[in-house]
Amino acid sequence: MLARPSRRSVIGALGVASAGLALPATASADERPLPVPSGLLPGGRFDAYVAAKAAADEFSGSLLLTRDGRTVLSRSYGMADRQRAVPNGPDTLFALASVTKLFTALAVHRLAQQRKITYGARLGTYLDGFPSSVAENVTVHHLLTHTSGFGDVHMLPGYEDAEARWTTPEQTMKGLTDLIRHSEPGFEPGAGWGYSNSGYVLLGAIVEAVTGMSYYDYVREYVFAAAGMTRTRFLTRPQWEADRRIAHPYYPDEQGSWTDGVSEARYIVGDPAGDAFTTCADLDRFGRLLWRGKLLDPGWTPLMLSGKVPLPPAPSAPTGDGTGVPAQALFQCYGPVGALVSGQWTFSHGGGSTLGVSTSVEVFPETGWGVVVLSNHAGAVVPDIASLARKLITAGR
Repeated sequence: MLARPSRRSVIGALGVASAGLALPATASADERPLPVPSGLLPGGRFDAYVAAKAAADEFSGSLLLTRDGRTVLSRSYGMADRQRAVPNGPDTLFALASVTKLFTALAVHRLAQQRKITYGARLGTYLDGFPSSVAENVTVHHLLTHTSGFGDVHMLPGYEDAEARWTTPEQTMKGLTDLIRHSEPGFEPGAGWGYSNSGYVLLGAIVEAVTGMSYYDYVREYVFAAAGMTRTRFLTRPQWEADRRIAHPYYPDEQGSWTDGVSEARYIVGDPAGDAFTTCADLDRFGRLLWRGKLLDPGWTPLMLSGKVPLPPAPSAPTGDGTGVPAQALFQCYGPVGALVSGQWTFSHGGGSTLGVSTSVEVFPETGWGVVVLSNHAGAVVPDIASLARKLITAGR
């Protein structure tokens, strides 16, 4: 079999508020009208597009479109477990890949508002064992904005052998942090932007250092439970293999047959950079509560969702029917990426791996839309699906 990138390799992230975003008033769903473009209604253009992709075996997973918390469209296609003939459904749990970073970012912001973490503090303030060139120059701000110079811990020499030896979450966090301690940043902190799984692992280690709790316990109590995300959790590989509620990821082998990615997952549990598990409904709830300012104290939500680092304009994301939408501006925020699309700000995050995980969440604060797409098939169709939803939402307002 040909060598592939690490299963943790990200597909990418897109979306979030501008440097001066003012969050809208939190009118209830009963107080404001819910105009819905016809293309987003059941049987409309979007629904037909996704159904066609599923019929061609290009999409397997679940999606949810909501407006002010009300379901506009909910669909599930394909199999969560092909061997046991378990179909995907609205309650299926999917591995999130890099969307998990949003939970880690929120954990950091909760601790910042409690004055336990400072954005400008140096890495050495919280974690020891790093060379002075790193400990005294990398800041929490750099880690949150992917400007630390660190790259992908999952691609470091020795990672694959080490992950096979870790049998507990505690060993995973310590092992990942130790690998990063012995790595070299690719550029001076603040001198560039480079997507960094390593940076978010270190943020998780900082959460542990300042709270005295494991990262997993802290996020479970102060992120998942606080947001009412009753189905969201970190799961071990044995749970992933055994529980019928959890989607197995699939990728095509060299002969084009679908191969179960869980069988090649050597790690025991996800980490602060990726692979918590959730449902469409839980992730939609998280996004909605976040932009409405319900998960942080007043003033802290705009801080998290405001642009920190301008990013080069990205080309429109092409879809099968040519509906890519160019972003007019992009900013790296504290967690997500801000995108100005057709005059409307959005925030979102995506992620995935070559072994069959592909995910996207996008929220439109000005118009109350939420779009969640969770797939257990490898491929580029999830960005296409999200792009079409974005096109119809921003055109229909």
